Amino acid sequence: MDIKNLNEVPAFTTKDGSEIRELLAHRNSAIRNQSLAEARLPVGASTQEHYHPRAEEIYYITYGTGRLRIDGELRDVKAGDAIAIPPGKKHKLWNTGAEVLRLLCCCAPAYEHEDTVITET
Repeated sequence: MDIKNLNEVPAFTTKDGSEIRELLAHRNSAIRNQSLAEARLPVGASTQEHYHPRAEEIYYITYGTGRLRIDGELRDVKAGDAIAIPPGKKHKLWNTGAEVLRLLCCCAPAYEHEDTVITET
């Protein structure tokens, strides 16, 4: 049985600049076809715009507020929002709030640096 606690999972930085704690993926569990991670963006920070050629993502905002752009469409997001990001769609997330923005990120197939294409410098 694989059980990972968020407070015991080490953080790393993804290719887009997010601080991630990978909860379940092929690297640390029996899961093979997807991944679940928590991402954190400090106040005033943003990810680099990017897309994933293979992976589809679900962002689920658990804490804070932000602004998300997917292929040119810009929307404000907040705790409780679930966002679908299909493969190939450029996206960027900003923390627009006064506290750390926290979200769960589900990827299928699992997140890989090699499947992340940065579209801004």
